[in-house]
Amino acid sequence: MENTNWWYLKLTKFFLDQHGCAKNQVDGELIINRLVKRGMQQTFDENEADLIVINSCGFIVSAKEESINAVIESRKNHPNAKILLAGCLAERYADAFRDDLPEADAIFGNGDLSKLDEVVTDIEKGHRPVLTPPQKGVCGGDRDMLLAFSGSAYVKITEGCNNNCSYCAIPVIRGELRSRKASEIVEEIKSLVNRGIFELNLVGQDLAAYGTGREDDVYGEGSSPLNCADGKASPLSRLLEDISKIEGDFWIRLLYIHPDHFTEDILPVIARDDRILPYFDIPFQSGDNEMIKKMNRKGTAEQYLSVVNKIREVLPDCALRTTFLTGFAGETDAAQANTRKFLNDISFDWSGCFPYSKEEDTPGYKMKKQVPEAIAKARAEELELLQADITKKRLALRCGKEYDVLIEEVVEPSEENESEGLAIGRAWFQAPEVDGNVVVQYDRDNPEELKAVQSGRLVRVKVVSSGAVDLDSVFVSDSPLNKNRKETDMDFAELRINSEARGESQTE
Repeated sequence: MENTNWWYLKLTKFFLDQHGCAKNQVDGELIINRLVKRGMQQTFDENEADLIVINSCGFIVSAKEESINAVIESRKNHPNAKILLAGCLAERYADAFRDDLPEADAIFGNGDLSKLDEVVTDIEKGHRPVLTPPQKGVCGGDRDMLLAFSGSAYVKITEGCNNNCSYCAIPVIRGELRSRKASEIVEEIKSLVNRGIFELNLVGQDLAAYGTGREDDVYGEGSSPLNCADGKASPLSRLLEDISKIEGDFWIRLLYIHPDHFTEDILPVIARDDRILPYFDIPFQSGDNEMIKKMNRKGTAEQYLSVVNKIREVLPDCALRTTFLTGFAGETDAAQANTRKFLNDISFDWSGCFPYSKEEDTPGYKMKKQVPEAIAKARAEELELLQADITKKRLALRCGKEYDVLIEEVVEPSEENESEGLAIGRAWFQAPEVDGNVVVQYDRDNPEELKAVQSGRLVRVKVVSSGAVDLDSVFVSDSPLNKNRKETDMDFAELRINSEARGESQTE
């Protein structure tokens, strides 16, 4: 029998076990803030927590298994703690988990994170809540703790997706596309910059679709068509124009732009403001026209190549990232060869290559001519090797040049050589978590260098050598971009997220 006495339990400390993509990371940060404002204390020692929140991923098989195992292990290792399963896995399988996952004391979807207080209260009363609020709007709010390295943050501008790619479960989990109001996004960016955040990564399933959802009214003018046939600037272009009016030094990076909707009017905006990085993450998924069509995408490899050529025409020094999905239903050796050629022709700076994960409730699940898993994996590995060679050559072109690098980690000196300083950071052409790093060498005996090389700050470096993924550099000076920056007053958990479990192969 459930205990309905309010004084049955009082939860005081929580531990967040974070999984999934950058969008889910933002949700995790919102969860932290809501629990802290409720009066709870966050702990980074799972053994101290009386509430363990597992913010799960539910996109592909490996990610789902990882999140379920996290619940089971937490129950095994912490029998007296309450376990709350949140996130995409909870959203997608709440009904099944009601009976099939007794290890979880509560199941909470991600449609409306403001309902978290109700769920925690129900746990304290001895209930076992299962709650999946409707997918409406884009959850926002304060985020005093960021699950990132110092100086960097994700800003979610859309939720859900209308693309309905035949392999992807995003619409099943996150619902249809909806966008935040432009003014709300701008104010959040201003706030983060004023609090010392330098790098702001805009995220959503498809940034190019910003402002085009059925109920979107981001500028008080109603929704705009994706192709901007009315002659008006796209909502994304207008948003970037508004962001460009913000004073201060910062980086804005755009992540995840669907190639069918790429809005060329963003290019001159980026060209005019070097704070908006010419970095483009465009998940093409395939270079074979038949496979592109089967994935329910509208373009062709030739049209996608044209998009890349236009980007490079306006922004010659741009950086390009993509993802490829191998082994989708019906993929042949000839289709794989076309994708290889596509990858070679474009010569991306970075790409992720992932074998297809068969997902229920998607059109791809029931398609004929399913490709054996071993073949899908072998094809992904083939593309990875090809990309590794391309990345190595492109990184070599960076040698001898100077860049501003955002320091993520300062490495502890060795006992053998305490004067040799090493730090790890990223330049503008390296997105967090998924791309390579810049290793910075500096002199710890030099007070100027020791003071400059700190997590969350920028330093000017000269690249001296390159490898397959990372660059080696030497300290040149403190970056002038630090001059007008405020010292950050935010807390950073500095948690690394396992990119292999992020579901990138099937969510963009």
